[in-house]
Amino acid sequence: MSKLVYIWIAVKSLFTTCQFDQKVNHTEKVGSQYKIRKIGRLPTAVPESSGLAMHRDGTSFWTHNDSGGEASLFRIDQKGALIERRDIPHATNRDWEELAQGPDGALFIGDMGNNGNSRKDLTIYKIQSPRAGQPIPPAEKIEFSYPDQKTFPPAPEDFNFDCEAFFYSNDSLYLFSKNRSKTKLFVKLYRIPATPGKYTATLVDSLAMNSQITAADRSPDGKTFALLTYSKVLLFAIPSGRVNFDTPNGCFKFFHKQSEALVFLNNTDLLATNEQGQIFKITRR
Repeated sequence: MSKLVYIWIAVKSLFTTCQFDQKVNHTEKVGSQYKIRKIGRLPTAVPESSGLAMHRDGTSFWTHNDSGGEASLFRIDQKGALIERRDIPHATNRDWEELAQGPDGALFIGDMGNNGNSRKDLTIYKIQSPRAGQPIPPAEKIEFSYPDQKTFPPAPEDFNFDCEAFFYSNDSLYLFSKNRSKTKLFVKLYRIPATPGKYTATLVDSLAMNSQITAADRSPDGKTFALLTYSKVLLFAIPSGRVNFDTPNGCFKFFHKQSEALVFLNNTDLLATNEQGQIFKITRR
């Protein structure tokens, strides 16, 4: 990331608080309920961490680099020590932006970064979580398009077809747009099947939002999902398995440079990384 882009993100984030969410979406400020601390640094092999998912062992994590990196996953512990690296067969890293965990050890890698809103090859790779001493089967493709995108790229005020955040829930992947419009401030929620194939995503919901969504995850009990932005974390309930924006649970400030990866450690606590190599633990008091 260029220094100029980071300065722009930093300045904008300083003025983007939970006040908007409280006023517009009736979201409670819950910053006093969480403790945030830096606990480690990523290895040099991961200069731009852009996704996180729990390993089978429940104590270590998979991560990957942002656009232009190699098609590889890196396993780290909570402090950032590198445990192993695995190259992914039959996959390329055009713009990897997110990593999610499904059932039975499945991992989903989102090659769907779309800054210019002009891509027509949006792909999520599905693989089985690597086991020690065993090769990784070739990646399978989940290819998709947005039902409401008709031009590539659209007009600048409609730049809302980038996506850097998704999670698995009930046989589906739920995708959250990263809005780049300066006039239409909202995030869109889409759903696609979590099985290989070609799909037109289903538009599920939308929500007024004054910041860009950079990562998402669902709690292990399936009752909560979290959205990470450059300046805050937003929490929503998942009543009866329905993923939407109807039940906001809270918002708290989280401005730690270019944060783009988030994963639940348990049903209340989270781990986050930024593209400057820092690792943060977010603990419910």
